[in-house]
Amino acid sequence: MLADKRYHHSLCVAKEAVRLAKRFGEDPEKAELAGLLHDITKELPTEKQLKMMESFGIILTDVERRSRKVWHAMLGAVYLERECGVTDPEILGAVRWHTTGKAGMTLLEKIIFTADFVSEDRDYKGVEKLRRLAEKNLEDAMREGTSFTLAELASHCELIHPDTLTLYNSLLLEREAAGKTGKE
Repeated sequence: MLADKRYHHSLCVAKEAVRLAKRFGEDPEKAELAGLLHDITKELPTEKQLKMMESFGIILTDVERRSRKVWHAMLGAVYLERECGVTDPEILGAVRWHTTGKAGMTLLEKIIFTADFVSEDRDYKGVEKLRRLAEKNLEDAMREGTSFTLAELASHCELIHPDTLTLYNSLLLEREAAGKTGKE
């Protein structure tokens, strides 16, 4: 189901997820499995993804319909549950939210979200900064990664999923509540 490059990426995300899980007190086995599975439906053709989502009863909003990059996360979680027998809600949630994020994410969801940004196969401007942040504080890494995503999407006039905006705002509010301001 995954090309060699995507499979390699999934292995790298799993490896990073295990490292972050050990660092922040999450179950490394769950983190590894979620990392391996997070992109399971990413490379399916558009029409197949649409047909599968329809058959699973996934109803896309207007923004989601026009944001193909988020489909694999939505579809992947349901596919894993219905077709592969994955029943752990934490693993399913980590797959579901690894692309858009959302406010109130679990620790495992945060780990997979972050591991996907900073895995060793990632090579983009700013990834080293994100890796340093992830070593110290998941929320700081998530805030910086989400800021990067928002800027990237806006620079290409692409739609931004409301859950991503909600995540970003919640991270800023949590930071403010902790007495931190600016880019400390």
